[in-house]
Amino acid sequence: MHDENPGAGHNNPPDPIEEICAAYETDRLEAENWCDGESVKNEGQMKAVDALRKTMRQWRLDLERGQKSATAPLHDAYKRELDRWKPTIADAKRIEAALVATVDEFKRKLAEERRAAERAAWEAAEKARREAEAKARGADAANIEQQREAEEAKAAAIEAEKAAQAARKDQVKGLRTVTLYEIQDHRAALHWIATNDHDAITAFIEDYVKRQHKAKVIDGVRVWQDKAAY
Repeated sequence: MHDENPGAGHNNPPDPIEEICAAYETDRLEAENWCDGESVKNEGQMKAVDALRKTMRQWRLDLERGQKSATAPLHDAYKRELDRWKPTIADAKRIEAALVATVDEFKRKLAEERRAAERAAWEAAEKARREAEAKARGADAANIEQQREAEEAKAAAIEAEKAAQAARKDQVKGLRTVTLYEIQDHRAALHWIATNDHDAITAFIEDYVKRQHKAKVIDGVRVWQDKAAY
């Protein structure tokens, strides 16, 4: 007779992680007992630890193979979907870049014209301000025409400053300030860095020696061989 109400998990496939770990559980517990911060004291202990190390390595390899097997279909689907979108995204970027290149020269020219117009507007505002101040100082309080001229000059100065402010705001959209550089003297640049940024030089030396110490004989660097557990 078939059970009409199978228990929970009846149709669930076994978890590959749990299956792999179960095969190594006894050795894992033994290995953890050895990992108590104490170093081995004799060859017998060394051989026991080496054997456990070999078993734990095999455990890790089995887990890595299981991981690869479980994730390969997902990873392949992920890569296929990435590749499916890539050409269209790349084309959109090319069109964007082409449009930017199309307007680049004109925008830079227009921006320079507007900067020149802004400079001229501020110069005019400064001139109007000085003239207004001069008329205000020279106006006779009893001379209505001079007072009117002084007030008109003041109003003109205010309007000139408003125009300059408007010119400052009238910027070309789609332009950004970029900082460019050119190394004109590598030796001079290296000397400056060595003098002013010792940490950068140290980091470069350490990285270079790390990458090249096996391939090259480097002055000031000692290279030797030793043994290390693996």
